[in-house]
Amino acid sequence: MGCKVLFGDVVPYEVPSSLSALRGPAHGLLTVPVTVHWGPRRSFDLDDVAQRRVAYRAIVREGTPQMQEALLNQAVLRREWRRLVLPERCRKTWEDTFPELAAA
Repeated sequence: MGCKVLFGDVVPYEVPSSLSALRGPAHGLLTVPVTVHWGPRRSFDLDDVAQRRVAYRAIVREGTPQMQEALLNQAVLRREWRRLVLPERCRKTWEDTFPELAAA
């Protein structure tokens, strides 16, 4: 019997160079690339909690480090981190790289 490999076990997750490199907006409208979020909505109101969390979840999971640095805001990410619904391996990758997120 062969070993079953699930996509969630091998999907690559990328992280930015540092949390201080996250220079995205904290308020207003944020438009994400289709490669990050391919749903019908690609612009999110960062002042709306639900929209902000959808955008941040997509950027953390699917964004390249360059996209993450341009689109995520360090203060917003720190504040929202625990509330983002992320795959376990994705969260672990980020928290292993940035232990301060795990401690938040």
